[in-house]
Amino acid sequence: MPADQQQPAPVLEQTERYQKELTLWDTINIIIGIVIGVSIFKVPSMVFNFAGSIEAGLAIWCLGGLLMLAGALCYAELAAAIPETGGDYVFLSRTYGNGTGFLFGWAQFVAINPGNIGIMSYVFAQYAVSFLGVSEEWSVHLAAFSVCVLICLNLLGLMVGKRAQNILTFAKVVGLAAIALCGLYLGLQPTDPATPVISNDTGSTANFGLAMVFVLYAYGGWNDAAFVAAEVKQPGKNIPKALMIGAVGILAIYLIINAAYLWGLGYEGLLKSQAPAADLLENVWGKTGKSAISLVIMISSLGAINGLILTGSRVNVRLGMDHRFFAMLARWNYRVNAPIYSLLIQGLISVCMIVLIGTDAGQRILELPFTLIQWDIINWNQYGGGFDTLLAASAPLFWIFFLLTGLSLIILRFKQPQLERPFRVPFYPVTPILFCLTSVYMLYSSLDYARGLTLLGLIPVLIGVPLYWMNRNKPADVSH
Repeated sequence: MPADQQQPAPVLEQTERYQKELTLWDTINIIIGIVIGVSIFKVPSMVFNFAGSIEAGLAIWCLGGLLMLAGALCYAELAAAIPETGGDYVFLSRTYGNGTGFLFGWAQFVAINPGNIGIMSYVFAQYAVSFLGVSEEWSVHLAAFSVCVLICLNLLGLMVGKRAQNILTFAKVVGLAAIALCGLYLGLQPTDPATPVISNDTGSTANFGLAMVFVLYAYGGWNDAAFVAAEVKQPGKNIPKALMIGAVGILAIYLIINAAYLWGLGYEGLLKSQAPAADLLENVWGKTGKSAISLVIMISSLGAINGLILTGSRVNVRLGMDHRFFAMLARWNYRVNAPIYSLLIQGLISVCMIVLIGTDAGQRILELPFTLIQWDIINWNQYGGGFDTLLAASAPLFWIFFLLTGLSLIILRFKQPQLERPFRVPFYPVTPILFCLTSVYMLYSSLDYARGLTLLGLIPVLIGVPLYWMNRNKPADVSH
């Protein structure tokens, strides 16, 4: 192995010391908890609008699920062959060198993961404001509070963090089951024959590409299970199983919920609905139903936040294990089995981002450097709000790294043929090529959507380049 890709002995020693406390069930709950966030409560009406018909809409949801499964199979091979903490960070480092892995870890540390946590926390806060009946001014406080509480739970150890994830995922699935039952109930009610519950009239001009963008966004996050590979029992067997069971389970849940929307609201009603889940439950339970869906979405958001905190902190740990500037992130409390400093710093960055991007004063601070050079690339309202603007800016970065990870499976087959692979992706090389083509398409779509805003997402990566060169070939001291 080239010197640039060798792992320092302390890294290997520390990896071996991880307590493997995550079972197959725990890993599945992490996947479902992160993926099923809030999209399924919002985007189905947009997907069917752009699909143009019931059949096309359901086909796009199925295709998105199959593409997710293709990606999960690729990650299953990589994670089973290299069951180390860090997921994509490790795969990219092994394939392209430590520099690429560092840039991925750095981008995750300062932008991508805190941004995703911020997005989910603000969704929680929006519905909490409605549920509690308090002023919108409480949104920032509630968003920050949700992150702080879940950070504290994870500081108590992996056992507490995974139990919180299992409970939140179970509550989320119960809420989704209630939506499905409400759809079935409404669909069984007698209707006027002149206005059938399900109509197949085209809702709008078809735009399959945009519909697929929304669907793949709804399926995003399944790969985060690879970040905790070092803490999974029998990773060579359980990680592939978790990724495949999780992917199939999510596809089934999404199809059932979309069928419930169509059955309960009708095709026309779904197209007109801005919040189909809320409309469905309100039609059955009135105002109580509206409060109930707020609670379901709050729980779903918390499940996604907790999963992002648990898995994202492990990428930070690997960054600290390999690079001395970030050595503090690798400090691990083996008594409770948790990366204390990684969790605390991740929480701090996330809360700072919530305040900066979620408030007018914070947005003005972020705009200031660009205003000084008369570079007007940030329009907070153009992309639906502060955190949606951040999502648009960081999405191209996400898909670039996704593409590189997909390609790494093919490259490692040639580069390290002797590597033990407990699981091999079926239908090779068709499956990884399909996943890579999907990533290329999503990269193009995200670039076309973000345009000049993409430069905002590249800034953290560019800052990471000199940091890497200043401390390369100087591994972190991970001793305790």
